[in-house]
Amino acid sequence: MSARQRLPAHQRVTGEEELAVLRDGELEVVGRILPASNVTLIATASSNGRSLRCVYKPVSGERPLWDFPEGTLAGREVAAYLVSEALGWDVVPLTIERDGPLGPGMAQVWREPDEQQNPVDVVPEGEVPAGYLHVLDAADGEGRPVSLVHENTPALHRMAVFDAVVNNADRKGGHVLAVAGGHRYGVDHGVCFHVDPKLRTVLWGWATLPLREDERERLSRLGEELAEPAGGLRSALERRLTSDEIAALRERCEHLVTRNRMPLPSGEWPAIPWPAF
Repeated sequence: MSARQRLPAHQRVTGEEELAVLRDGELEVVGRILPASNVTLIATASSNGRSLRCVYKPVSGERPLWDFPEGTLAGREVAAYLVSEALGWDVVPLTIERDGPLGPGMAQVWREPDEQQNPVDVVPEGEVPAGYLHVLDAADGEGRPVSLVHENTPALHRMAVFDAVVNNADRKGGHVLAVAGGHRYGVDHGVCFHVDPKLRTVLWGWATLPLREDERERLSRLGEELAEPAGGLRSALERRLTSDEIAALRERCEHLVTRNRMPLPSGEWPAIPWPAF
């Protein structure tokens, strides 16, 4: 049974109501997502007879990392949502910071994936399906030669551009949610926005290829918003990121627009997350 089907018998929430219920509803933890590096809980937010399923990650459950300041991952998840909204791409589901049963943390609206779709996949070596791009060749757990591939769609391409902008250090295949209708959501953005190059992703199929014109336009506008000292986006990010991280974010926007090419692995950081899924 899916997480969405396990909702209590309350009226389900429409898109316009999601923020109010996610922000003000009572959170009840109903399960835990395993395996996960940090405590990642499935919860139900309920308010005035309406309910929605969400992911709740308490700051108290964050594992300390050597390269990211302690206690900042929830804020980075919210910052990723804010950038996604500023770009207008709806890559990241609605994400906020709020209190919960285990203290302050982030809460993100659950998006039910279509298990029949595989935007990122592992196939026998050399057997890249039509409409997919090759990323790399490797061996599976039994030593058989396989290829890592991902679909060649505008929705996934926008996610790859988004990851380059926010410097996502952990875009696993399992962090790509395929939903009905062709949209793709990305989740788990706690290790983003570092000032050093840390892009680590399974979405390398477009490396060195040009950006789409509409993507360049959105990135240009994002850079302009980040340059406004009193701008709403910049003010919201300043509550969650350092000034150096915001400056690096703007520089990545400008670099992508000027160069007009998708990035290549830097060679200074593992290019693929482990495990890839």
